[in-house]
Amino acid sequence: MSSQQPTQPLRTSDRLYRALLMAYPAKFRREYGPLMAQAFRDLCRDAYRRRGVPELLKLWVRTLPEVAATAAVERVEILLDSTATAPGVPPPAIEFRGAYKRFQAPNGEIKTILRDLNFKVEPGEFCAVVGPTGCGKSTTLALIAGLESANNGEVLVMGEPVQEVGQKVGYVFQTDAIFPWKSVLDNVAAGPLFRGTPKSEAYTRARDWIRRVGLAGFETYYPHQLSGGMRKRVALAQSFITEPQILLMDEPFSALDVQTRTLMEGELLDLWASTEAAVLFVTHDLEEAIALADRVVVLTAGPATIKGIYKIDLPRPRNISEIRFDPHFAQLYKNIWEDLRDEVMISYERAKRTAS
Repeated sequence: MSSQQPTQPLRTSDRLYRALLMAYPAKFRREYGPLMAQAFRDLCRDAYRRRGVPELLKLWVRTLPEVAATAAVERVEILLDSTATAPGVPPPAIEFRGAYKRFQAPNGEIKTILRDLNFKVEPGEFCAVVGPTGCGKSTTLALIAGLESANNGEVLVMGEPVQEVGQKVGYVFQTDAIFPWKSVLDNVAAGPLFRGTPKSEAYTRARDWIRRVGLAGFETYYPHQLSGGMRKRVALAQSFITEPQILLMDEPFSALDVQTRTLMEGELLDLWASTEAAVLFVTHDLEEAIALADRVVVLTAGPATIKGIYKIDLPRPRNISEIRFDPHFAQLYKNIWEDLRDEVMISYERAKRTAS
């Protein structure tokens, strides 16, 4: 049975709460780091649940550094005014509305990859997508990025139909997508330079992001001189430096060894916690999906549609190396695997029939 639940309209108080999180000052993130930032966000959520917006405002003024708090409250007042009068609610970061995708096979046959795909990813949400091999997981990312277009239905980014490759979206591919002839510094600075950022500013920001991903001292190294994990750190810095509103990730850690993969998953969560980006993360690894995500979307065997959507109510911040031992993690895994296992078996049997 599908676990997908209908999305309810946000109440006015929920819209105000989102406005407050949007005003969350970058100064706090930079000065205190991603773990403290995430902890403060959790405090904000608790204050809001207890007494609503007034209690949340008190927490901001009491907790944040004086300068940051003053600037934040000023911005909050503006946002509260605009939110109170604005019709509707902020659009989802990503939305599929009855999307279909078809390809022409080499023999001329038209193959349906995705069928009647309907789901949303909210701003700031980490959503993982799992499904059988070849079901169309990566195709969902291509539709969002504008690399492919839907044959029917709609794909929207920040409320606007996707018509081309957009600057609001960052993409981390399964294979390394860094320039082999460029140094680490030049690779990370390439995105801002391409978007017209002055050279001195682009390289200053690149050095900062290289430091954030733990590669300080490797600025002059070339990709062939780096380990697989270090190349993935470069790719993360390349993506986050452009400050995307949406980050698409296509099995980015699948080629890494288990230990390095765990470290990179933790690094990703730390980096994501310091931003407001929505993440759509495609993976074959159900454990990885549960450890990272706020929600896990299960796709059926191709042509893919939604089998179930599961809320991952594990606390944040998460210790990736330990969260898998949480009893609730095991229960979530069992519940989701019951949905996923049937689709994996359908895909496997199809593959056997085709091979024979």
